[in-house]
Amino acid sequence: MHDPDADGAAAPHPAGDGPLAGLRVLDLATLFAGPLAATMLGDFGAEVIKVEHPLKPDPSRGHGPDKDGVGLWWKLLGRNKRTITLDLSTSGGRATLLRLAATADVIVENFRPGTLEKWRLGWEELSAVNPRLVLARVTAFGQYGPYCRRPGFGTLAEAMSGFAAITGEPEGPPTLPPFGLADSIAALATSYAVMTALTARTASGRGQVVDMAIIEPILTVLGPQPIWFDQLGYVQPRTGNRSRNNAPRNTYRSADGAWLAVSTSAQSVAERVMRLVGRPELTSEPWFATGSGRAEHADVLDEAVGGWIARHTREEVLAAFEHAEAAVAPVHDVRDVMADPQYRALDTITEVPDPELGPIRMQNVLFRLSATPGRIRWAGRPHGADTDAVLGELGLTPERIAALRREGAL
Repeated sequence: MHDPDADGAAAPHPAGDGPLAGLRVLDLATLFAGPLAATMLGDFGAEVIKVEHPLKPDPSRGHGPDKDGVGLWWKLLGRNKRTITLDLSTSGGRATLLRLAATADVIVENFRPGTLEKWRLGWEELSAVNPRLVLARVTAFGQYGPYCRRPGFGTLAEAMSGFAAITGEPEGPPTLPPFGLADSIAALATSYAVMTALTARTASGRGQVVDMAIIEPILTVLGPQPIWFDQLGYVQPRTGNRSRNNAPRNTYRSADGAWLAVSTSAQSVAERVMRLVGRPELTSEPWFATGSGRAEHADVLDEAVGGWIARHTREEVLAAFEHAEAAVAPVHDVRDVMADPQYRALDTITEVPDPELGPIRMQNVLFRLSATPGRIRWAGRPHGADTDAVLGELGLTPERIAALRREGAL
């Protein structure tokens, strides 16, 4: 069992600041949409209590690289959260969770549908102890329907939504993203849904259930594909880096081997780009007047833009495009992101002190508020580090906490 003092870290103070200060969120979820939604709430002042199984910590602690045995992904995902252990399948764990739920505003969970009910911790029991509670249920397929009890992850949502089908080169296979895209989109949607439910509670005085299916928010991000198919029978194909809606739109390699991305979603920008690369006559072609017309002649436009960029260095391209007020960006890897002056100006990657690893850098809070900004108060804490403190605040005596440990509930 983890000794909360073993890492030498002072226990974080539960009271946060920011616009969500005063909200208490219980994070029962794992991998990745649910926990990330709770992180976003914690970034703006909510008190987030991460509840993990005593013997099976959140798998994100072991996902990806670690340093000296400390999982780095967890430092990001677990920030601004106090960590406790609780086995919800035990009688003591159930009773303790209900006691915590009575003090909470939000619970985020991602067990398969029916799991909380099996433990007698479903909406009926939770709302009975706290009618104002918002229960956010984040699953791959939602709480009902033929797939609802299937195991699922964001990868399946990326496949089922149509994202993979339109991603990749035209003659290549469907392509999945190398990161948690669907989970991250669902996390954004879940945090929005929670705030919507909390706003409704202000008027009604009662909480409600948020049913978030990871397969759904990514469909919204994919845009008008369903209405295109419904009205026209149109199925969007894979086009690589090109777009069927405008051109030139691609990545191009400079004389010194750097890759740059060009976008011309606006007609005026497309015209500026063609003047810049020495092909102003193309702007007089009838097909140039619309994005779809330009997309049908992408080969001609890519040859013009790509040929010009290939004769200039990365810095020459960036300077010329900026002078012409045309849209271009270098294709960054993470090394470039960490050094980019715009990201530095925004403090997008910020430094956080950590008692285990020392200063660490990670993404900052998601957006800036002028009057009530969010902030990172601490990085992810060790497994169960705050169990005794949180349960003590709940009114449990040291003797009761010890008894729960003997039972295996903690």
